Amino acid sequence: MYKDKQLAIRPVEERDLPRLWELIYKDEAPEWKKWDAPYFPHKAIPYETFMETRTDWIGCDDFWVITVEDKVCGILSYYYEDAQQKWLEVGIVLHEAGNWSKGLGTRALTLWIEHLFQTLPTVRIGLTTWSGNARMIRVAEKLGMQMEGRMRKVRFHEGEYYDSIRMGILREEWAALLSV
Repeated sequence: MYKDKQLAIRPVEERDLPRLWELIYKDEAPEWKKWDAPYFPHKAIPYETFMETRTDWIGCDDFWVITVEDKVCGILSYYYEDAQQKWLEVGIVLHEAGNWSKGLGTRALTLWIEHLFQTLPTVRIGLTTWSGNARMIRVAEKLGMQMEGRMRKVRFHEGEYYDSIRMGILREEWAALLSV
């Protein structure tokens, strides 16, 4: 577990599953999905079906919860873009609009990136978003990530084309930021 005042990140526990289902799968069109890759479909899942996958969630290294005052409010993840496990990407979702634009995402991702650089032999951490998510781009910039790629007009949503944005930070750049 890593903490920043009342915010913490930690692996998923059994007690988190009802809340995760409520945040992620209860509704067919949750508000958060408008910002998290809305060009990919989202499907609600019945609670009983979700609970059949409980062992896939608990204690995973690559999928943690974000809590504020011990209440689950979001998730963090990482995955490897390639089979050699050299290209690591992170993700974050704060599921409720009341938690947006308060700095929680920046704080949670700071803890997550620090954890990943401390525990994995990766030299780079990346984050991919779309040009319609200005808040996510700003969070990545605040964390010291640089724009590494822009694939123009490859995401189509509600009749408009958007760019795919790839940002990243190297281990030595992260260390330099922390030493300032």
